[in-house]
Amino acid sequence: MSYRSEFYVFDEGKTLPAVIRSYHMNDFDELIQIQSECFPPPFPAELWWNKEQLKNHTTLFPEGAICMEVDGELAGSLTGLLVDFDPNHPNHTWEDITDNGYIRTHLPNGNTLYIVDISVRPKYRKLGVGKMMMQAMYHLVIQKGLDRLLGGGRMPGYHHFADRLSPQQYVEEVVGGKVKDPVISFLLKCGRTPIGLVENYLEDEESHHYGVLMEWKNPFQKM
Repeated sequence: MSYRSEFYVFDEGKTLPAVIRSYHMNDFDELIQIQSECFPPPFPAELWWNKEQLKNHTTLFPEGAICMEVDGELAGSLTGLLVDFDPNHPNHTWEDITDNGYIRTHLPNGNTLYIVDISVRPKYRKLGVGKMMMQAMYHLVIQKGLDRLLGGGRMPGYHHFADRLSPQQYVEEVVGGKVKDPVISFLLKCGRTPIGLVENYLEDEESHHYGVLMEWKNPFQKM
C-alpha cells in the first residue's frame, strides 16, 4: 500500500509545501546521498544504504519505507519492518533484528513496528521532518493494531562523557534533561520512552557501540 500525505512546514515564517510518501526506486540515489550527509566519518560508510537494501525495503514492507520532501527536495527517510518482540528478552543487535538492513527478517504478522533507520538532512532538521515521519509510523502502528513502535537509538554524544559517566548514567542524564544527545533527546521529543540499554548494538564509536531501546506503545492496545 502506497502512502502519501501532503501539508505545509514553516521555515522562519516561510511556508513550504511538504509531503510524506512511500519511497521508490527513483529515490535510491538521493536516499544514499542523504545517508552520507547524516552519518559522516567516523560512522562506517559501509553502513550507509545500498540499492539492494533499498529494493528490499520497497518490496518486503513498502508501508515501512517512507520519505519526506520539502519544497520538492528529498529531506529525509524512515525505514521500518515488523518483528515479534518479547519485552522479557529485549537484547539484540541492530544487525540481527534488521538482517543488516536488508529486512529479510520482516514478519508480516509481527507485533512490533521496528525502526531500522531514520535520516534527515542537516539543513532540514529544524523543520521537524524526523518527528513528522515518526508520527506517520505511529499511525501505522495504530492502523495495524500493533503493540508498539520500537527501535534502538544511537547515543552519539556519549563519547564526550564516557570518561566520567557509565552508559546507563549518561542515558539517565539525558532523560533528566541535564545533557542533550542528538539522537536520544530527539526520540524523547517524539514521544519515545527508553526501556533498556544494549551493549554492542551497533558498530558506532561515538556511542561506544551502545544503543538505547526506545518504544512508543499503542495507546489503543491492551498489553
